[in-house]
Amino acid sequence: MVIMTASEYLYVNLQQQAPIPLAAEFTCSKNELIVLVGPSGSGKTTLLRSIAGLHHVKEAIVKIDNETWCDHSTNCNLPTQQRRTGFVFQHYALFPHFTVAENVGIAMQDKNKAFISHEVSRILSLVNLEGFEQRYPAQLSGGQQQRVALARALARNPKLLLLDEPFSAVDLVTRRKLRRELVKIRQQLDIPIIFVTHDLDEAYMLADRLFIIHEGQLLQSGQADEVISRPVNAKVARLIDQNNIFSAKVKTHNMDKGLTLLHWKETELECALDERFIPGETVDWLVPSEGVILHRVDRPSRGERENPVEGIIDECISLGENTQIIIRLSGLAGKISFAVPTHVARRNNLTEEKAIRVSLLANAIHLMKAIDSK
Repeated sequence: MVIMTASEYLYVNLQQQAPIPLAAEFTCSKNELIVLVGPSGSGKTTLLRSIAGLHHVKEAIVKIDNETWCDHSTNCNLPTQQRRTGFVFQHYALFPHFTVAENVGIAMQDKNKAFISHEVSRILSLVNLEGFEQRYPAQLSGGQQQRVALARALARNPKLLLLDEPFSAVDLVTRRKLRRELVKIRQQLDIPIIFVTHDLDEAYMLADRLFIIHEGQLLQSGQADEVISRPVNAKVARLIDQNNIFSAKVKTHNMDKGLTLLHWKETELECALDERFIPGETVDWLVPSEGVILHRVDRPSRGERENPVEGIIDECISLGENTQIIIRLSGLAGKISFAVPTHVARRNNLTEEKAIRVSLLANAIHLMKAIDSK
């Protein structure tokens, strides 16, 4: 029997090997926004559909606000229409022959006309669509259609809101506007939201907690900045687009200096003290782009005495204000990528095949348990 604490509003446990693997167990507080991130086909949408009752899972428990929506151990499995979920799909799924008011009101068919009319007006006001009641979907922009889809989901008076890549079908400017509106709307709701996206920037902006999903498995969860800066292993690191990942052996711990020393290839690296790993143990480690410091020709750079390495520029691509650099490490197998302001790249005459030096900041290096991350 699952016993939920006072702060836990939603409990989900989904387990199966086939036909679609799922291994995810988590709780969610009221008014918490969880963002699911993972590659295409990783099981994010299947997880949402399973919670909503649109996909059957062999071993599933979903409890919310002291209600049981499904529990395989007791053969409980409420149909979708009895689960108070608001589901917003990626591609709107509006009825083209219905007006905006009718698309929203269809979620309240069991209510009287006066109630429906009042609620439609209230909810359209919440999503900034006052005055659009009699328009048809074809007369709306993509962003407006997605607001209608959100309004329809809210019209069900849901206990849980599920958003499956709701902003991916609109342009960047509209997407940013919809994100801001969602932040405002959730302040007026008192329910948890589970949000699926491929966009790490979007996830970082919206998430109270970030979940990394791969092959149906919940690999890591936590505060967004913690997950992004401290992935549990190389597999998660690659899924969140970290590129500078290597293997090394722990050499020793220097307690006085607060450092752990690594033996990497034929060189020694310093990183922040991490006593989780013992001397002689093989670890994976990463350094984010911002932890790679270019040795500049015009003036000394911050931290350039820390872990200096040499390399040859393999790629040098200007991307507006920043220039992306990839170097082949001299005497060490592998490459390191980082970015510098474009004006710095020009001032230092950074071009392909040029030899440069960089430093890897000790405090930026993150150690991870070595696993087969393929």
